[in-house]
Amino acid sequence: MTGPAIPDKVLEIADAIREMRIRGAGRIARAAAEALMIAAEGYSGGSVEEFRAYMEEVARLLLETRPTAVSLPNAVNYVMNRLRGSRPGSVEEAKRIVVEAAREFIEYSLQAVRRIGEIGARLVRTGDVILTHCNSSAVESILKTAWRQGKRFQVYATETRPRFQGYITARHLAEEGIPVTLIPDAAALYVVERLATKVIVGADTVAANGAVINKIGTSQIALAAKMRGIPFIVATETYKFSPYTVTGQPVEIEERSPREVLEQPPPGVEIRNPAFDATPPDYVDMIVTERGIIPPKSAALVLWEMFRRRPLDSGQGIAMEESEPTA
Repeated sequence: MTGPAIPDKVLEIADAIREMRIRGAGRIARAAAEALMIAAEGYSGGSVEEFRAYMEEVARLLLETRPTAVSLPNAVNYVMNRLRGSRPGSVEEAKRIVVEAAREFIEYSLQAVRRIGEIGARLVRTGDVILTHCNSSAVESILKTAWRQGKRFQVYATETRPRFQGYITARHLAEEGIPVTLIPDAAALYVVERLATKVIVGADTVAANGAVINKIGTSQIALAAKMRGIPFIVATETYKFSPYTVTGQPVEIEERSPREVLEQPPPGVEIRNPAFDATPPDYVDMIVTERGIIPPKSAALVLWEMFRRRPLDSGQGIAMEESEPTA
């Protein structure tokens, strides 16, 4: 690689994403943007072209950390496409372009979560019993906003094995004063059948056909909600919509280390640990985004508005309008 070594802080962020010390698609995206900003700020010497090569190397490092959540490549491409499409006259100008784009993305992401909270809170009613799965900044924003508006409801949060992200959700809601009950994943059907009035979950990726890629176990909960006839609501920022699925590219489902499930399995026992699953659009009642509430099958229209061109032809990533705390 031309130019200086990648800063230690950037390597730490990449490792934290890979090892799930930073988790949640929105938090991962913001962390990636921050890493690009740190890399740019820490660069010294060389030409503009050497700086471009250095930033592309940092981008590749970040893109290799997690394969499923499209928020990661969309965040990286949002920043890098600003540099790729520019003609800076100096390294300092090139650095400024990256830093400003990274800051824009982070601010957009945070504003999107707040806006989703405002929009989604309209769907919550006093007396609701809401089931949620895994941990989502967008879902937390909806529930906290509704609670602050004076609505009174209960939440059931799954543990979300094997990494127990549900503990994060339960802790954050309890800190807000929201009544929350933590349950084993296997108890989700029990809660849906007997207690829940609606299900609200986040998303790591939304495909062009409206399918929702989220933490493993989401599709089973969605099926239970469909059978029970209660609303299954997805809350997510639009930068988690995948442009790659428009042209038929499948979403890669990350399979993580078996050691997350069991450190020392009995001899002869194989363990598989898929981290995500796909919920069909027919099981999703609505998707709450910062742009409004849409039916899942309108995902392609959102992508069309955001990208305007075929991303795989151009190599371009997210083109949003110019315009989650780490556990």
